[in-house]
Amino acid sequence: MQERLQRPRAGGPARPFHGAFVLIVGGAMASVTQAQVPQIPKGTAVLDPIVVTAARGPQSAVDLVADVTVIGPDEIAQSGSDSLVSLLQRQPGVEIARNGGPGATSGIFLRGANATQTLVLIDGMRVSSSSSGATALEAVPLDQVDHIEILRGPASSLYGADAIGGVVQIFTRRGQRGMHANASVGYGSYATASGAAGISGGSATARGSLQLSARRSDGFNAITNPANFSYDPDRDGYRDRSVVANGDLTPLPGHTLSAQFFRSRLDNQFDAGDAFNDRTITTLTSWQVASSDRVATWWGSKLSAGEGEDRSVSKTGYGDYPFRTRQRQYAWQNDLTLPAGSLSVAAERREERVDSDSGFAVDARATNSLTAIARIVAGANALQMNVRRDESSQFGGRTTGALAWGYRISPTWRMTAGAGTAFRVPTFNDLYYPGYSNPDLRPETSHNLEGGIHATGRIGEASWQAHAVGYYNRVRDLIVFQCDAAFNCRPDNVADATLEGVTFDGNWAWHDASVHASIDLQSPTDDVTGHLLPRRARRHATLSYSRQAGPARLTAEWVGSSARYDDAENLRRLGGYGIVNVAVEWPLEHGVTLFVRGDNLLDKNYELSADYATGGARVFAGARWQL
Repeated sequence: MQERLQRPRAGGPARPFHGAFVLIVGGAMASVTQAQVPQIPKGTAVLDPIVVTAARGPQSAVDLVADVTVIGPDEIAQSGSDSLVSLLQRQPGVEIARNGGPGATSGIFLRGANATQTLVLIDGMRVSSSSSGATALEAVPLDQVDHIEILRGPASSLYGADAIGGVVQIFTRRGQRGMHANASVGYGSYATASGAAGISGGSATARGSLQLSARRSDGFNAITNPANFSYDPDRDGYRDRSVVANGDLTPLPGHTLSAQFFRSRLDNQFDAGDAFNDRTITTLTSWQVASSDRVATWWGSKLSAGEGEDRSVSKTGYGDYPFRTRQRQYAWQNDLTLPAGSLSVAAERREERVDSDSGFAVDARATNSLTAIARIVAGANALQMNVRRDESSQFGGRTTGALAWGYRISPTWRMTAGAGTAFRVPTFNDLYYPGYSNPDLRPETSHNLEGGIHATGRIGEASWQAHAVGYYNRVRDLIVFQCDAAFNCRPDNVADATLEGVTFDGNWAWHDASVHASIDLQSPTDDVTGHLLPRRARRHATLSYSRQAGPARLTAEWVGSSARYDDAENLRRLGGYGIVNVAVEWPLEHGVTLFVRGDNLLDKNYELSADYATGGARVFAGARWQL
């Protein structure tokens, strides 16, 4: 059975790691950064971006007191990325691990937290596996994504369990007024081919859209070390197909009924040390229906129901290993406008069920939650307070909270400070997998302090942004899988970890060119041993330069990381790396754009997971059309 990227084992005594520096930089702040600064014609009015994830509702970026990155549709298109995970790798505070090519099992580490400690939502719905705890990011096609919001820092007081490192919310394409159509095709290295097409349209009363996409690749040999027991000298390719559909109906002003559907099926080959065509078939499905009503000018209400499903079957020469997770989710949120801010109150219920051949003693649990979010903006001050109570049929009650404050020093400078708590519940594998589980496990918990400073301004024809965010996050009762002298193995709450660091991020744009840079200086360590947590680096950085050259837009980027370790004991070293990528877009007439992207052009040999290849230099080219 192919192993999902599980929560790596924690390691190490809390080392001081520039703690004073974190607190000095941390007088404050959270900010909205963008993956790439779009070029805006001179004289065009610029509207503040609207962010949803930071407070479970629309919020102007100028009032934010959270550390957020928004990746818009233009940035996604111009990136030319071959996968969602590759796009996330270039964002501040994000590291990735992947067991092979773009279709292989993948995970992200947000602010040094484990892969299962970051909550992933698709249009507000959970689609993670309750058996492994991971979200199959590799099964989310980038062709279906409209934009992404990354909320860094503990967010259980907003969304409940699993948001220790933060939240990644993926928004799929939606219908708009008028008639719109799009299509794209591409081909590249390893016989990689893709195609997508969609249509959307409507009026003020009714809107809808349908988007289809498919991608395939022959891939490359995932494991290159013959000494690895899973080594199999064959190509490990993938195939995926997906569909997104949604519709909105507004029969009366202020009253909207909506429905949305997402489904993706990924068939990915992997190595398992045999001559069999080993592969994992992962199907992600989510649907939701909702009624949004303006009860009064000061009162908005939304009632929703839906389900997220992760169905995974690993087919190997040793047998098939099926797992299926269904999460039914119900919510009623009321948003009240106050004289100097707003108050949101939400009641939710989540019902989890796991089906597998493993014979779990318990295969279902339910969680009822109540959340309150207060936001106040008064002059130069902005304040957000969250409190949430989760009542689980399995673990009892958990209360989490957060308090964040922002202060605008001047039109250029702004600062904030915040504190919050979060938790993560054990998976069904942790609790009930026969022979390798522990039903007495407790949830992991975290306490976070953070702060930063944000500046934005203009120098002549140039505009610029700069951000510095420091954080200190103590995570307790980490669940570690370990074996005793008699090789009896099970998970236990035996570790604590400290995640601390500083993220610097900045943009500079002038005329037809822009520069974006970020660097993370961090120390995600085990409080007992002082070792780095597996697959996380002390330094991770990105640098990109983009400019218009006639009709074409050229983008060059560099992504670099210091050394990491593949194990908790820090014995298996993964060397540092720096890779160079280049992308070119060339708009033609009638809405057609040609594009080409080259990844790892210097053919750097590096690893994101021990013994797993990353594919070397490769190229992908194609055309997009939009009406």
